[in-house]
Amino acid sequence: MKRKLKTQNSKLKNTFIVLISICVVYFTFFIAEAKVYIDVSSPASARLPIVIQEFTGPSGGEITDIVRNDLDFTGLFMLINKSAYVEDPSQPFNPKNWTPLGVETVVKGSVREGKELVVIASCYDVFEGKEIFRKEYKAEKQLLRPLAHSIANDIYFSLTGESGVFRSRIAYVAEEKGEKSLSLMDWDGNRVTKTGLKAHILMSPRWSRDGTKIVYSAEKDRQWGIYVLNFSSMKADKVFFSQGTNIAADFTPDGEELLFSSSKEGTPDLYSLNLKNSRLKKLTSSYGINVSPAVSPDSGYIAFVSDRGGSPQIYIMRRDGYDVKRITFEGSYNTSPSWSPKGDKIIFSGRRGTNQIFMVNPDGTGLTQLTSQGNNEEPSFSPDGRYIAFSSDREGGKGIYIMKANGENQKRITPRNLKAYGPRWSPM
Repeated sequence: MKRKLKTQNSKLKNTFIVLISICVVYFTFFIAEAKVYIDVSSPASARLPIVIQEFTGPSGGEITDIVRNDLDFTGLFMLINKSAYVEDPSQPFNPKNWTPLGVETVVKGSVREGKELVVIASCYDVFEGKEIFRKEYKAEKQLLRPLAHSIANDIYFSLTGESGVFRSRIAYVAEEKGEKSLSLMDWDGNRVTKTGLKAHILMSPRWSRDGTKIVYSAEKDRQWGIYVLNFSSMKADKVFFSQGTNIAADFTPDGEELLFSSSKEGTPDLYSLNLKNSRLKKLTSSYGINVSPAVSPDSGYIAFVSDRGGSPQIYIMRRDGYDVKRITFEGSYNTSPSWSPKGDKIIFSGRRGTNQIFMVNPDGTGLTQLTSQGNNEEPSFSPDGRYIAFSSDREGGKGIYIMKANGENQKRITPRNLKAYGPRWSPM
């Protein structure tokens, strides 16, 4: 048993290290005055024609495929077909080889493999015939995927001026043989890490804003508890339990408090728990249920679900529990609110025959439906607000999907033979 726990803690420690650190990256060269090639805020922005040549050397093909897949999903790039290439990957960059094809940027790279992977990647501006950036990356061989995601992030940043999400992770609940467990995966569904945390019922994983903790709810021995997994100590501590149902929901942005719902006094109400002194504060006292609190990025407001008006709807209130306003009026069952990173949008699951994902402004205007197939629930924004993770049963068993924030490019990222739900996107 001691050996098993030691192995599990080691895996969690490695997960934490990868989450908070970039693969050992050595900065070699960068253009000081960066040019913005793509305006990510413009819906009318045309896709940028780009060539990502296969990196030379061991593992070059695998790294190249990951970089291509990352950039392709954004919908911001037009990847030129390999059959059109004139320049060999091993040849020096020559803009004359690419101008006739309408290519605007070219990525080239090389890989050396010894005790660790050493990758040199360069990105070139075809029109100006210059190198946009050149970097050297070093990482242990088992961190090939995070290394490739780092390269994609740097390409994305150099062309858009915005940070990419390719090194972010998604926490979710996996169900196998009737047992629920907490797992993590890369944003594209790869590199799954099983935390070893299991329960008869396990739900609502939520990240702290600094990515060092995850809060979740679990029912063990017929008692509902709220647990915090701390990656630095490799421990999952029970921080609250009581009679009734206790369901975790969110950290405050400073990480000092937890918001959750509890039926310890009868019907579910919202509470805040100070993690330093365990002080508990009740935030709601209305008739009916009050559940699923989500704190706004500026910490000023809480979105939550209440049936005080007759059916479950989305409400917002100040963090102190005052100034309550209802923001959804369509549909008979609206749940699982989640704020965008900028605080300008709220996504939620609403029942319109089946459960679908919707987006709305915090004042209740601009209601937009994003999904239409199957039952879709538990939406979560990516750290840059450009993508959404959610669960769906559209292909039979429930799985995790991702899509662009406008509803485009919906795709499943968990295996079809695995029941998975409750996705929550990590911070950057």
